[in-house]
Amino acid sequence: MSRESDFYLRRLHSLLGIIPVGLFLVQHLVINHFATRGAESFNAASDFMGNLPFVLFLEWFVIYLPLMFHAFYGVYIAFTAKNNVQRYGTFRNWMFMLQRITGVLLVVFIAWHIYQTRIQKALGAEVNFDMMADIFSSPFMLVFYIVGVLAATFHLANGLWSFLVTWGVTQSPRSQKIVSYITIGIFIILSVIGIQSIFAFV
Repeated sequence: MSRESDFYLRRLHSLLGIIPVGLFLVQHLVINHFATRGAESFNAASDFMGNLPFVLFLEWFVIYLPLMFHAFYGVYIAFTAKNNVQRYGTFRNWMFMLQRITGVLLVVFIAWHIYQTRIQKALGAEVNFDMMADIFSSPFMLVFYIVGVLAATFHLANGLWSFLVTWGVTQSPRSQKIVSYITIGIFIILSVIGIQSIFAFV
């Protein structure tokens, strides 16, 4: 692969990670959080999203295709990246390595989540509060989903920091430090929303 091709693919990978994949993650977490208000609220929110106009078009062109490109090219980046935390154990080097680790973990987690929900729906199952409660009745699945949500929120928050640097929005060390604190806050807020949603089904 030429340097120019790699440059543009990495830029596309970075952009899709925030828009639309990152925005979809936030929306997905917010919809799931309706479970904290009870089964009826969650089912109503889920039904609303599932009955949007052009839902298949939106799912494939706004979610699945961008997500697949971001995931598969991200795995390529993860396995070709040179991690040097043993020599340079700086905060950003650790964040760089964790970004790659969570990315690979998320490929497994998202594939399984899609199988348990979207594919099961295509086979005739109903995606509702009871389905999720049944999934989380397994202690293994409960832990698996908690780890998956934390990996997703970290990956998005840290990816946002990288996105702003990559696209030249934050160039000075001071601006990058400020955004570090902001993205840590985003990680904490989204993680709380996600974990609360999971335990609402238990």
